[in-house]
Amino acid sequence: MEDVIAAVRLFNRFYTRRVGALNQRFMGTELSLPEARLMFEIEHADAPVASDLQKLLGMDAGYVSRVMARFEARGWITRRTGEGDARRRPIVLTPAGRAVFETMDRRQCEHLAEMLAPLAPAQRSDLVAALGEARTLLDPAPDKAFAIRPWRTGDLGLMTARQSAFYKEAYGWGRGLELNIADATANFLRNYQDGRDNGWIAEVAGAMAGSVLITDEGDGLSRLRLLYVEPMARGRGIGDHLVDLCLSFAGEVGYTSMTLWTHTVLTSARRIYAAHGFEIVEVETHDEFGEPVQGETWRVEL
Repeated sequence: MEDVIAAVRLFNRFYTRRVGALNQRFMGTELSLPEARLMFEIEHADAPVASDLQKLLGMDAGYVSRVMARFEARGWITRRTGEGDARRRPIVLTPAGRAVFETMDRRQCEHLAEMLAPLAPAQRSDLVAALGEARTLLDPAPDKAFAIRPWRTGDLGLMTARQSAFYKEAYGWGRGLELNIADATANFLRNYQDGRDNGWIAEVAGAMAGSVLITDEGDGLSRLRLLYVEPMARGRGIGDHLVDLCLSFAGEVGYTSMTLWTHTVLTSARRIYAAHGFEIVEVETHDEFGEPVQGETWRVEL
């Protein structure tokens, strides 16, 4: 834990210095960073009152009140009369206040564009994913939002790495499990048939949050493979959505049935499969992953 704390503090020091967060004149404006953040929220919120801003940002109520008084004195905000409660006075930016905000916003975008310019496109994608993962790890369920996209080059290696690491930590499954996943992803790439095989990646805040593959087993049978949802992203319905995508695709391209292999200990995945009509057709204990574990074959007719 001490190493993790030190790493987070090191990044905080690096980034606050890099973006000028400690400057009294943020982005060369008359605003400090906290004042700039308050102005950002006023611009983007729907006529907030001072107490809304204080709660949203976790700032001291007295500080927010003083900043609002300063903004009002400079003609940057106006306070409207609240409907039904005279004490609630919605705050909006005046044209002068919006001009200050737009200058600050433009300068910040230009500063970030300059900072990111040396990065190659793949590095920028990595940065977006890393920032999204960090945010989701530290705040696992701010909302239920997620995005789905088709698989692309590089995803299969990440799937193998992430799933292997998770199952090792959660269940103690080691080299045998990693070899199983690596074989599945390699065969998917090696034998891929456009229009018969497919795969999808779920993302939360730009970070890989889940994945699934579907392959052709011949004679109208399809196979659902490697369904996985990152612990940080669970509770959003990602697994259910990925299974639904596989079933919809299978029906559209003419498969007549679908099978999958899972394990009795994976209770969350088994609930999803059962909810989509899959039934257990075979149970067998094996030790491929280093210790005896009960594997299950499930199937559904389409």
